[in-house]
Amino acid sequence: MFYPLVTIGIPTYNKADGFLKEAIQSALDQTYPNIEIIVSDNCSTDNTTELIKQIGDNRLKYNRHEVNIGPNNNFNYCLKQASGEYFLLLHDDDRIDHDFVEVCMQAADYNSDYGIIRTGTRKIDSKGGVLSESPNRAVGLSTLEFIRSWFACETSFYLCSTLFNTGKLRGIGGFESKNNVFQDVFAEIRLAAKYGRVDVEDVKASFRVHGDQLTFSAGIGPWCEDSLLLLDLICDLFPEHRALIRKEGMQFLSTLNYSFASSIKSRYDRWKAYMIVFRSYTYRHPPPPVTRRVKKLKGLVKVSSQ
Repeated sequence: MFYPLVTIGIPTYNKADGFLKEAIQSALDQTYPNIEIIVSDNCSTDNTTELIKQIGDNRLKYNRHEVNIGPNNNFNYCLKQASGEYFLLLHDDDRIDHDFVEVCMQAADYNSDYGIIRTGTRKIDSKGGVLSESPNRAVGLSTLEFIRSWFACETSFYLCSTLFNTGKLRGIGGFESKNNVFQDVFAEIRLAAKYGRVDVEDVKASFRVHGDQLTFSAGIGPWCEDSLLLLDLICDLFPEHRALIRKEGMQFLSTLNYSFASSIKSRYDRWKAYMIVFRSYTYRHPPPPVTRRVKKLKGLVKVSSQ
């Protein structure tokens, strides 16, 4: 049996006393026999280097940048260093189940041609307690229906539960969007549309929700702009369904950005963010109450300082 190499990239910054060890251990514990793990330290000032030395596994490669190159550059650095046929970008506070890679590669029949491979995702708290589980309901859907299921909150995009085809991801420019806030979704949709995807319904990865994550007070404008550019991309991919996509996408993405804005603690900044969202969309509604849909939308996107 030929087992394609899978690279797990872990960008990190000052998380040696946080969740980094747990993230690395979840990568090391994989049952799949052919993996490499790249930890890219974005000039941490804590004891990250000492932590890596203590782990001491020959599958683990460590690089420490002499200056902080910014989160997205660090993501793409991990991609650049990857030798695997597939690539997982694992945030330093997330984790994967011990059989995540094995299940993904079995589902793909060890084929290295797919654009992405996805599983379901659970959300966990700072102590590892399970907040919710979301099986991947996109199994068997066409690319268009896959995207529409995202608009309907029936499936979600999470980095921790997505294997990317390394070469094809590099071919589209890696993780990139105008403001580098929706760069992972841009990549997933482009690769799925062009090269196809494999979906695993089972939940095999954990996205951590905790208080250190960034709110959206300073960045709601870039989120809105990237959202609209993403919608333009989807419309261009499916021009015959442009009207339907724009209608459903406007409703979903405006609600998503309203939910981001509702997380801002300052009442003044929160209302200012609401107005930015209001001006950005043709689909408009009052600032959202704390409904089941809004609760589901919150936590879908992780902003990292890595």
